[in-house]
Amino acid sequence: MTHLSTPNQKLQQLRQRMESHHIDAYIVPSADPHLSEYLPAHWQAREWLTGFTGSVGTLVVTQEEAGLWVDARYWAQAEKELQDTEIYLKRLTTEPDSHYMPWLTHKLNAHQIVGIDGRVLSLAQFEQLSKTLKAQNIALHTIKDLVDPIWTDRPALPKKPIYAMQEGLNSLSLKEKIAEVCRHLNEHGIDGHFISSLDDIAWLLNCRGHDVEYNPVFLAHLYIANDKTTTLFIDEDKLPQDVRDIFDQERIHIHQYEDSARFLAQLETSKILIDPHKVTLYHAHAIPNNVEVIQETNPSTFLKACKTQSEIEHIKHAMLKDGIALCHFFHWLEQALKNNDVINELTIDEKITFFRAQQDGFTGLSFPTIAGFNENGALPHYRATPESFSHIQGDGLLLIDSGAQYTDGTTDITRVVPIGTPSEEQRKDYTLVLKSNIALSQAVFPEGLAAPLLDSIARQPLWQHQLDYRHGTGHGVGFALNVHEGPQSISYHTPISDKVAMREGMLTSIEPGLYREHQWGIRIENLVANTLVSTEDLGYGTFLKFDTLTLCPINTRCIQHELMTAPEKAWLNQYHEQVLNALSDHLDGEVKAWLIEQTQAI
Repeated sequence: MTHLSTPNQKLQQLRQRMESHHIDAYIVPSADPHLSEYLPAHWQAREWLTGFTGSVGTLVVTQEEAGLWVDARYWAQAEKELQDTEIYLKRLTTEPDSHYMPWLTHKLNAHQIVGIDGRVLSLAQFEQLSKTLKAQNIALHTIKDLVDPIWTDRPALPKKPIYAMQEGLNSLSLKEKIAEVCRHLNEHGIDGHFISSLDDIAWLLNCRGHDVEYNPVFLAHLYIANDKTTTLFIDEDKLPQDVRDIFDQERIHIHQYEDSARFLAQLETSKILIDPHKVTLYHAHAIPNNVEVIQETNPSTFLKACKTQSEIEHIKHAMLKDGIALCHFFHWLEQALKNNDVINELTIDEKITFFRAQQDGFTGLSFPTIAGFNENGALPHYRATPESFSHIQGDGLLLIDSGAQYTDGTTDITRVVPIGTPSEEQRKDYTLVLKSNIALSQAVFPEGLAAPLLDSIARQPLWQHQLDYRHGTGHGVGFALNVHEGPQSISYHTPISDKVAMREGMLTSIEPGLYREHQWGIRIENLVANTLVSTEDLGYGTFLKFDTLTLCPINTRCIQHELMTAPEKAWLNQYHEQVLNALSDHLDGEVKAWLIEQTQAI
């Protein structure tokens, strides 16, 4: 087969495969067998087919039409990247009719067939999709991967070795974490638990890897029996001797990565626990019919979300290192602008990574750096490329959303820098976003409150001006792990349940924004830890507050002071005092002078 270079050529070949397999519509999600957010290159089929580089999106192809469904974060980016293709942008919103499933039921007739690779489809998605299609007498086939035969240069699966985390970083040992899961299983009369989500596996085993860009995880599946017998499915070539020795000592049985479904098919147990959102149909269907499947959130999801005090201290150390790097970066940026040096969005990415790499324990970025000047900043998930980037010149706003992975913590921060002279409208927008950040940062709330209920606190300053933003306000963050972690989500689009309750020790982002399409974007983001207000219970339960961990000045040159209340100014001044006290002893010369100037009280 000849090399396919354009999305239209690839769609033509895919349609030929569909026709030969009698498939009338084919779905290509952004997913792998672990249902990860960031995917190894081997599983980036949707990106390969469409050319759309966003991390989330679903491609649906029929013989007559092809559509890419993305949410509001990616609309502008997808519109740009889908130019010169026959793929239509489908704007996914909170309205049920905007989803691809209703679209399929309108496009297809009864007895036609929809295909999708069951190895990258979660059990929960399958049940929803199957129910929708069955109501219209449309069949669903989940066996064939139609993309693989036409993807002739498909990258191989990664084979980098995994590594054990340094002694003393984790509050619980591997054995203790397995025991916690088994305690849950035995309390509920469950015989075993199958796990595919990579961050859960890395957390349970106190190991990290390099298989997925930005996320320090490794490809594996895990089965834990209620008697603590544990089986790891992994490419054995990825196990260095020291890790193998640890696993042998803890009696973790090693099977080949490809053996997971075969293992499940041979189970002789009564009940097994799987997370339907994090286990694929391929694995769920491998479980024998006589085994009762309990569908619940992985117990480890809740365990790893609540960091212990010692883990919070490690995270604070990572934040300190990140703050030092950021001071050096923003000082460099200020000097480069004064010197009229040639700077572009790619330079920003290179320099911020350079300064972070000087810090001990730096292992990489936690997500692709977003450096967007003016109209590019209005794209929440923008990423400059050598083919498309802007120079930092003239007047405007530069939005920089970046983060790092250190051996002792994960960071995520957004700051906006005024370039030249910002307009009054830009200053007003900036101040409203800052007020939104401060509003939620100051919140006190009952422990156990559903995280989505906090969202309106952040949005209130913007809503008062009939303004809003289309993304969530906050996401959980892992401990030297994935930068996006559940179960908490501060977004009013997230369903309310006890599963998204706020608990002590959770690490969460606060990142309100405001975006003027084709003009500028503003987002101000810190990471915060849920901290007890006091241990005293006055009959209303315990209450939590946010302890801001991110250490980096918030630019004050863009603030409209008359819009800020006295309590808001006091919060900002107190935060800047905290930043100055934490970082000043680690800086000297011009960089220290820069920090002192940036943290002056307003």
